[in-house]
Amino acid sequence: MPSSLKRGLFNALTGGADSLELPQRQSDILGQDALGLAPGRGASAITARLRHAIETGVYADGDQLPPERQLATAFNAARSTIRKALNQLEESGLVVRRVGSGTYVNYSGPLSEPGSDIADLISPLQLIDARLAIEPFVARLAALHATQRDLDSIQALLDRLDETREDKEAFSRLDSEFHQHLARCSRNPLLLHLYLQINEVRTHAQWAAMREAVLSPEQIDAYNAQHRAIFEAICQRDPQAAADRIRTHLDKAHKDLLGAHSA
Repeated sequence: MPSSLKRGLFNALTGGADSLELPQRQSDILGQDALGLAPGRGASAITARLRHAIETGVYADGDQLPPERQLATAFNAARSTIRKALNQLEESGLVVRRVGSGTYVNYSGPLSEPGSDIADLISPLQLIDARLAIEPFVARLAALHATQRDLDSIQALLDRLDETREDKEAFSRLDSEFHQHLARCSRNPLLLHLYLQINEVRTHAQWAAMREAVLSPEQIDAYNAQHRAIFEAICQRDPQAAADRIRTHLDKAHKDLLGAHSA
């Protein structure tokens, strides 16, 4: 990663002045609201921010972290606090400290760590990005391969979704089922498996907070109208329209999440 971009990402992470120079999307992802990380100058808060910087690639495997003095200035914290934070990262195996040289990242990604839980590393905005990469193509395949039985099942599910405008939890559950139905209609076992993993991430506790922040009866109505538009394209066997409509649906979810963070 170029040093200028890395410096900008680090400033956004720590709240430095250069964070305003970042593209809005990167700043939203790395800012404290989008991260869901509490502000603070304690060792635990600083550890959480540095951990996120490492796990999301701001600092890659083998990169040298800034020296303690620079970190202390960036976080407006004592050097002893920075030292404690770095000790915690070292105990977690995320960094290696070399006497006389500095602190280096020792992290090759969550999938290489037995027992790690990817859901704990994914923010709501990152999940939307992943869904945007997968679901438009899933919708295209669903338009080509859905059977009449599939369509009947989705129609019944949409009718149930229409009854959830006052029930955020029920809406979230049935919304997951709707998108999972589309993945099943793709007739591609790997895509279905990937979507099951997406739904697993959505069961974690952070999503309850997102549900409360984003959903209202009016928003649920809007999402359900988009569900029906996607379904209509699939019924018409129009792959392009199905892909476009699910992309619009996920773009709305992304904007609503950003709006919730800035409120």
